[in-house]
Amino acid sequence: MRVGRYRWVICALLFCAMSINYLDRQVLGILKPLLKADLQIGESDYGYIVMAFQCAYAAGMLVSGRIIDAIGTKISYALFLALWSAAAMLHAAAGGAIGFGIARAFLGMSEAGNFPAAVKTAAEWFPQKERALATGIFNSGTNIGAVLAPAIVPWIAGNYGWQAAFVITGAIGLVWLFFWFRFYDSPRISPRVSPAELAYITGDVATAGQSPVPWRELFRYRQTWAFVAGKFLTDPIWWFFLFWIPGWLADVRGLDLKSFGAPLVIIYSATTVGSVFGGWLSSFMITRGITAPASRKYSMLVFALLVLPVVLVQAEGATLATAIVLVSLAAASHQAWSANLYTTVSDMFPPGAVASVTGIGGTAGALGGMLIAAGAGNVLQYWDAAGDIKTGYAILFYVCGGAYLLAWCLFNLLAPGMKPVRVSSFPRSSSK
Repeated sequence: MRVGRYRWVICALLFCAMSINYLDRQVLGILKPLLKADLQIGESDYGYIVMAFQCAYAAGMLVSGRIIDAIGTKISYALFLALWSAAAMLHAAAGGAIGFGIARAFLGMSEAGNFPAAVKTAAEWFPQKERALATGIFNSGTNIGAVLAPAIVPWIAGNYGWQAAFVITGAIGLVWLFFWFRFYDSPRISPRVSPAELAYITGDVATAGQSPVPWRELFRYRQTWAFVAGKFLTDPIWWFFLFWIPGWLADVRGLDLKSFGAPLVIIYSATTVGSVFGGWLSSFMITRGITAPASRKYSMLVFALLVLPVVLVQAEGATLATAIVLVSLAAASHQAWSANLYTTVSDMFPPGAVASVTGIGGTAGALGGMLIAAGAGNVLQYWDAAGDIKTGYAILFYVCGGAYLLAWCLFNLLAPGMKPVRVSSFPRSSSK
């Protein structure tokens, strides 16, 4: 029987939202030299601005998932994207560090709804055997946004000013809203979904547990803490790859600003491949008769092991090309790991809890990101003062290499077998 493919249109919408999310997020970092010159924003000011984003992002993750589970994906996703687009454009009105800190906090709070909404949408639109692949595809949009930002933002700023860069990139999200409202509905009511495709989508999706689950109840389950541990230990590594690799290229490898482009494009292009491949691998295992929990478990182990070679980045005799390959492999493996980690939430929890659990885990990841920001800065400052910043980076790459195996062990210790949480164990009353 022929099954429709409209669910992949929804996946394409999620991919575009992810690209827009990271495009808006990266603009400030790219414009940092211009802002430093125009507005006298120093290094310490910039650090506080970044901290404002991370704190607001962590707080937003706690409430965004609850909102999404309560009012549904169509309205909530549109709401969060409209808010973060407005926040991105609001940066143009900032006249100093305080103004940027306020705009950045607004951006962090509103961008926090992105991943919980996307993961919940994938859980609604894809059967379990395709869910990791769909997650890998839309998650790869983050890498596209990270590549697009350095390609278009300098050109806009150079021709129209840095204010225009914030306004134009922020306005792209408003275009996305038109397509979201035009093409998105729940699969059960969408006129574009054939009966055959709906049956395919819902064939292994639980119909119970659709109502939001009281937020405090989620902390009673080991499965929640397993996801929290995975995010807390591995999200900071991604933040390190985003914010410290340029510094490593300059301080250790001797590249200047004009030479960053090619290495960064290679690294972020590799993460796109890793994200899609990571989702495909566990989905492929399921089609070959391996259970969903086992496929996620084995895939996550494979990618945890593939991160390990990054500890050799600072090895004696490692060339720039070798180092770029190792960092690319580690960053790609992170995205592959992440595609499977996100999917475990919809494997273990009923639909009414997916966004909430994703938000809780996202908060843990953001808190971990704040710790890596402080830790990496202090480690590098210490070794730089000692005249041996290479050792500082070597220590950080060792942390990156071991984090995923530790996270994998804790995840499987807390949630052995990734057993689904029983819907009947939740209170039957409404969460309102």
